[in-house]
Amino acid sequence: MARQELARFLRHRRERLRPQDIGLPTGAPRRTPGLRREEVAELAHMSVDYYTRLEQARGPRPSPRILDGLAQALHLTPAERSHLFRLAGSSAPPGSNAVRRVRPHVAGMLQRLPETGAIVTDAAYGVVAWNPLAQALLGDDLGRGTTNLARRRFLGQGHMYETSSAEEFGHIVVARLRRAADRYPHDAQLTGLLAQLRAGSEEFRQIWETRPVHAPGHRTKVLDHPVAGKVRLNCDVLLVPEDDQEVVLMTADPGSPSARTLRHLAARTGGGPVLFPAV
Repeated sequence: MARQELARFLRHRRERLRPQDIGLPTGAPRRTPGLRREEVAELAHMSVDYYTRLEQARGPRPSPRILDGLAQALHLTPAERSHLFRLAGSSAPPGSNAVRRVRPHVAGMLQRLPETGAIVTDAAYGVVAWNPLAQALLGDDLGRGTTNLARRRFLGQGHMYETSSAEEFGHIVVARLRRAADRYPHDAQLTGLLAQLRAGSEEFRQIWETRPVHAPGHRTKVLDHPVAGKVRLNCDVLLVPEDDQEVVLMTADPGSPSARTLRHLAARTGGGPVLFPAV
């Protein structure tokens, strides 16, 4: 916890707010700019003494609930809210629903990766962006914009070319969905997905009860592709933490038969634009 920097940040953000910004009457001139400490404390639903100690770098580490209250009271932007949590030694929790839009810079990265299949998945394993090589590798149904890798894995919706490590992937999927269920308990799409998986897959129900834990990283899998044959892929995950999304990069070992296959498939796709589902 960076107490001194947190104190300076709170003071600065309090002093830049004007009473009229939060619906208070302007009244008589104030001796200092911005809001009073007691006004911020009231808006944040905390005691004046506790808030004062935070501004004086004497307070204990605030809880996520307190930090969220301060972020709302001080009208912080999403970036400022994340900075507030970092200063307090915490990670900012996500919003109430999984993010299903892709940031432009993430989409641009997918388009600049030669001979690499790339997809972006949301917290519920919905595919929210993909490049043409990924569609060539994973099946044309990706282009309909409704692909969910959890449904594909456990309910057989869409192509499932993977022939190796399918069991491992099942545990990876459940671990991520468990995290999502904890983070987004009010997300209607996620709730519906989990209900479908529980109703349609005994395997899913069994793995769910084991409470698997998985950290995103590297794994290798083999696709039994209907056109290209067996393709051995390295799958590496890059995180987009602010949106709770993952970028999955699919490559092959240099000089391998699979690398030649990817080069051939990439040439056939013509390097088209990154694609998104309709929203």
